[in-house]
Amino acid sequence: MNNYWNQYPVIKKDLEIIEDILKENMKCRDKEIEESLLMMLSSGGKMLRPSFLLLAGGFGKASSKKLYPLAAVIELLHMATLIHDDIIDNSEYRRGTPTIHAEFGPNYAVFTGDLLFTRCFTLLSNNTSMDNMRRISNVIAKICQGEIEQYSSHYQIDNTVKQYLRRISTKTAALFSLSLFIGASEAKCSKQLTAKLANIGLNIGMAFQIIDDILDYVGSEDIVGKPLGNDLKQGIFTLPLLYTLKVENNGIEEILKKKDYTAEDIRNIITKTIELGGLKRARELAKKYTDKAFKILNTLPNCESKKILTEITETLLIREY
Repeated sequence: MNNYWNQYPVIKKDLEIIEDILKENMKCRDKEIEESLLMMLSSGGKMLRPSFLLLAGGFGKASSKKLYPLAAVIELLHMATLIHDDIIDNSEYRRGTPTIHAEFGPNYAVFTGDLLFTRCFTLLSNNTSMDNMRRISNVIAKICQGEIEQYSSHYQIDNTVKQYLRRISTKTAALFSLSLFIGASEAKCSKQLTAKLANIGLNIGMAFQIIDDILDYVGSEDIVGKPLGNDLKQGIFTLPLLYTLKVENNGIEEILKKKDYTAEDIRNIITKTIELGGLKRARELAKKYTDKAFKILNTLPNCESKKILTEITETLLIREY
C-alpha cells in the first residue's frame, strides 16, 4: 500500500480491503501472469480513483461493504487501460516495474487487459444497479475511443487544442468523474450533489492530465517514472507542444515531420516549447481547471470527506511543475 495514505488511516484501511478484493480478482491459471498483475498492483500506485469513490460515498449513506467491490472495479478498469496503454506505447517499465507487455509480449498483455475488463463486469453484475452498469460501460467506451483518437493522431502536427482536450476528457478525466459519481450515487446523494462531485472529478482529471503532460517536458525521471520527452518520442503531441505550434515561425515543425527524433531533437523541441510560451500556457490552463475544481469543492457540505478530498486535490494539483 502506498505511503500516501498514512495520514488518513481510515481510508488506508478501506483501501487495504479493496486491495484484497483486487488480489482475489487477479487470480489466474497462468501463475506468471498472476504474479505480474500482483507486482503491478504493489508497484506504488496511489489508488486515487477508488479512494475518490469511497470519499464520495461519505457525503451520503452507504455502507463501506457496499462500496468496496465498486471501488475495486474502478481500479481494475484503470489497470486494464494501463496495460493496453503500455502495448501501444511500447513501454518497458511502469513505476519502475517491467510491464506485462515487456515481460510476456503484446499478445499476452492484450489478453491480460481483457481479463481484467471481464473481472470488472463480473464484480459489477452483483454489486450495482443497471443504470450504473450502463454508465460504467459508457465510460469504458469513451476511454477506448480516446485511445483510438490518440493513436490515430500520432505525429500529426495539425492536431488542435480542442481535439487534445476532448481526448483527455475521455481518456483520463472520465474515470475520475465516474469514481465520484458512482460513490455519490450508491450513497443516495441528491442529484445536485452527485452532479457536483462528478464535475469536480472531471476538472481534477483534466488538470491532472495536463500537469502530467507538462512533466514530460520539465519533470524528473525519478518522479515521473519515465524518461523526459517520452511522449514526444512516441509521437504523442500534448498541450505544451500544441500551444507552441500555434506560434508563427516556431522552428520545430520541420523537426517534428522527421518522426524519428534524436536526443538533440528532443532537447530542441523542449527548449522551444519553453522559450515560446507553450509550457506557460499549458500551466495556465491546468490552473483554470484546478480553480474550477476548488470552486465547486467549496460549495460541498462540510464533512470529513470534503476535508480529505480537498487536501488530496491540493497535493495532486497545487505543486511545482
